[in-house]
Amino acid sequence: MEDEAWEDIGCCLAPSSSSKTGSPGHQDICAAGVNEAIRRKTSQIKVGKEKRSLCESGEKYIPPHVRRAEETVDFRKKEELERLKKHVKGLLNRLSEPNMASISGRLEELYMAHSRKDMNDTLTSALMGACVTASAMPSRLMMEHVLLVGVLHHTVGIEVGAHFLEAVVRKFDAVYKHGSEGKECDNLFTILAHLYNFHVVQSLLIFDILKKLIGTFTEKDIELILLMLKNVGFSLRKDDALSLKELITEAQTRASRAGSEFQDQTRIRFMLETMLALKNNDMRKIPGYDPEPVEKLRKLQRALVRSAGSGSETQLRISWDSILNAEQTGRWWIVGSAWSGAPMIDNSHRTHLPKQLAGTVSSKILELARKQRMNTDIRRNIFCTIMTSEDFLDAFEKLLKLGLKDQQEREIIHVLMDCCLQEKTYNPFYAFLASKFCEYERRFQMTFQFGIWDKFRDLENLPATNFSNLVHLVAHLLKTKSLSLSILKVVEFSELDKPRVHFLRKVLSILLTETETEDLSLIFTRVSDNPKLGMLREGLKLFISHFLLKNAQAHRSADEANVLRERADLVTKCLQGKASLRM
Repeated sequence: MEDEAWEDIGCCLAPSSSSKTGSPGHQDICAAGVNEAIRRKTSQIKVGKEKRSLCESGEKYIPPHVRRAEETVDFRKKEELERLKKHVKGLLNRLSEPNMASISGRLEELYMAHSRKDMNDTLTSALMGACVTASAMPSRLMMEHVLLVGVLHHTVGIEVGAHFLEAVVRKFDAVYKHGSEGKECDNLFTILAHLYNFHVVQSLLIFDILKKLIGTFTEKDIELILLMLKNVGFSLRKDDALSLKELITEAQTRASRAGSEFQDQTRIRFMLETMLALKNNDMRKIPGYDPEPVEKLRKLQRALVRSAGSGSETQLRISWDSILNAEQTGRWWIVGSAWSGAPMIDNSHRTHLPKQLAGTVSSKILELARKQRMNTDIRRNIFCTIMTSEDFLDAFEKLLKLGLKDQQEREIIHVLMDCCLQEKTYNPFYAFLASKFCEYERRFQMTFQFGIWDKFRDLENLPATNFSNLVHLVAHLLKTKSLSLSILKVVEFSELDKPRVHFLRKVLSILLTETETEDLSLIFTRVSDNPKLGMLREGLKLFISHFLLKNAQAHRSADEANVLRERADLVTKCLQGKASLRM
């Protein structure tokens, strides 16, 4: 095709008899015609080459006029994004505590006027540029920037905080792995701490990263652990004291093993002293600890998001690995999020689990599950996991790894209670497992509470063994403070029948006789100052005096009866309030 085209042009260029004798004007016209022919033929050759190359690569051919239109749109889009970037950067430059409300309001308007993706990308880029610097960021300025994210997270939507969080985690992971001379790593870690302070994420993420740092335990790791504990240590203690206690134990073990690896032991000792101060709730022993700035900004956040409604449902409960693997497993924490690649972890887990159980669990266990009416895959999986666990801690970990959500997660408690009640003799394994779940999350406490209420309404229909097992389960949960005495608020003490009197007498007898005096005071004091529980307090006092102590001498030895009376006097004083205890 190219050869033919150039032959045509050659014909035009070849001298003819007329051109030799023609006028100068005629020669100019011929020259112009030749130039036009060259331009046209060159264009045809280019188009032909493009078509051939596109055919070879399998791409779709785009005509030039469409391509020019797309380039124009792209140019306009770039201009618009540049303007948006300058606008957002200008707002962040003026950010301070007094104008937090106006700045967050302006950004909300921008979210309404532009696509959320563009706004999330622009805001995250601007915040990272402002906060992640080679030098240490002033703590006040850092808190104000993260507070802005916290406010928008509640007022605009959780995808704002989720997008920023993912960017911070990925950046921190990259900087931490490759090392950095400056303070970038510290600044990113402080951002994560304040995202927890301002209720963007739950404690799970913080505990995840702290456990990873304790696992590697270098000098930089110790420095980062101290930085995190200084910023959020007491909040972690308040939110999840058990996990913090386990973390401190793990850190102490790791420090004793790695003691000889460090020439300077001062930093390790300081870290352990800080952890001990957290464990004992002693703020004075942490140098430079000042909770006032964070508390002041939290109050401002509550004022700004009150109309939008804030609560734990907006806090992201994400693990460290979930964020880093988001490209493969999907961003399940964002509603409507799309992804390509591997299927979601939860779905694949749920699909393959029954097959795994069928291959690893004995037919005897599966037959037992069928007899216990575990008639869904989820209930059967939970039952088999409980039955094949080595101890209650092993069962707890395996049940959490099932990855159940919401309604499915409640099935753990229902199956656990069924198993406990069906045992021929009481097995404390179930009670300790139940306590572990109650300590882990409040939502499990609520599920247990509703489950116990359902059983309480049906006491007269329970077989004797089920009745006895329920008594011991409830008594254990009350003794270990896994559940509050307020679970008895549904009891109508004025209309008690024989099964309910028998149940309450058994539970309170175990509670009073088998609990340490100190713990007993705490259990009953917890319900003493709540004005909504007045009827419960009066009902308990009346029941203890009338049903528990009246015939105590007849059914017990003299020593047991005396102990019961002493404990009953103590809890009666506790129920009357702190004033009576001081007397």
